[in-house]
This record gives sequence, C-alpha cells and structure tokens, in this order.
Amino acid sequence: MEGGAVTAMSLSTGYGRFAAAFNSLLALLVLCLVPAPISQTRAQPAPAGTPIKLVVLGDSLAAGLGVKPEQSFPSRLEAALKAQGRNVAVLNQGVSGDTTAGGVDRIDWLLGDKPDIVLIELGANDALRGLDPAVTRRALDAILGALAKRNIPVLLCGMLAPRNLGADYARAFDPIFPELARTYGSVFYPFFLEGVAADAKLNQQDGLHPTAAGVDVIVAKILPKVEELIARVRAKQGT
Repeated sequence: MEGGAVTAMSLSTGYGRFAAAFNSLLALLVLCLVPAPISQTRAQPAPAGTPIKLVVLGDSLAAGLGVKPEQSFPSRLEAALKAQGRNVAVLNQGVSGDTTAGGVDRIDWLLGDKPDIVLIELGANDALRGLDPAVTRRALDAILGALAKRNIPVLLCGMLAPRNLGADYARAFDPIFPELARTYGSVFYPFFLEGVAADAKLNQQDGLHPTAAGVDVIVAKILPKVEELIARVRAKQGT
C-alpha cells in the first residue's frame, strides 16, 4: 500500500470499534468531518485566469455534516491549495450516508458542474452496511467509466473494510479500489482516513468523527496526490 501499510491496530481496534458502534446504534451517517485550521503557511497569490474545477464526489466525509460549509473537507482542501498558490475551485458534492450506488445516481449532477478533475471519496458506507463487495465494485466501475469517457482525470480514494466484518469480507472489499485505479489509470490514494482512523487524539469521543486536528491530517496527507492530479490537468491543457 502506497505510503506504508495501514497498521493492524488501525483496523482491528479503533476502526473495528467505530463499525461496531455504527451498526449497534443503527446510525444513518458515517465518518463526518469536523474541520480544523489548515497549516499556518502564508498563502501565496493564486495565478490569474480561470481556475481548475475540482469536484469532490463523496459521502459525509465530503458533505461536512454538522459543520459550517466553509469547514467541510472540500473547502479546507481548497484553502490548502490556495495556500500553495494553486488556482483551483473545489466543489462539494458530498451526500451524508451515501454509498457508491448513490454516487452512480449522481453522475449527471456531477457532470453538470463541468469538472476538470474529480476526487472520488466513497465506499465507507458500503462496508459499514456490509454490502456485497461486488455491488461496490460495479458502482465504482460505472462512475470511473463515465468519467473516463469524458477524459476527466480522477483521484480515487481508497477505503478499507472494518475488520469486525471478517477476513473474507476484507479480502473481497479492500482490493476494489487499487484494482480499479489501475484499470482506469487514476491517481490513487490508498486510504482516505490514513493517519486518523483509530487514533483517539484525532477522533471525537464517539470514535466516529475526526477532530479538527484529524481533518488537518487528512488534508495534509492527501494534498500531494491532489497536486499530482492537477499536474495532469496542466499537462493536458498544455499550460
């Protein structure tokens, strides 16, 4: 797994506990972000001209349930990119509780925003509900296929199955994301919650939602992959 394997502790303890909490309480939503200040690096002036339009297709991690719109993951990501001098507008197409199948249903909505690039953050709800991994694979394949037909570059964020669902489920679910990323030539980020899952200091008391510091970790860790995707667009545009 790129960037180092997720530790067994991350999967067998904290991540498993949040799945158990989700299932036992029959919660409707999963893994909402609570925002945090981006690093205090002085912002660089963004280049003039039309910004690159990046759409985040996701669930509650993107929607920012329970926080102000400007505190959602897409908004924080945009702020981080601007701090790096990147002229990028990040649009939030997150729907709390959504599955990969829900993402398929929203493709036309996404394309209506005429994105230059798309970040896909889906799959956590599929696993937490114990959906058939084959269903998840078909849905993600449909999303990636629709974007590939339009030559829209993609950053696919991986998700890992909670280990309380069993080894067989994990073996079927986890490889979906890297395998589809290879099939479509997508930029790939192995685990959206890398560095945050199972860390009590980076999660709220319910064990489900990242704290402000946790959001900072997510943004900081994924930023290089987003910049890689932006570089692809610049190359495509010849700029």
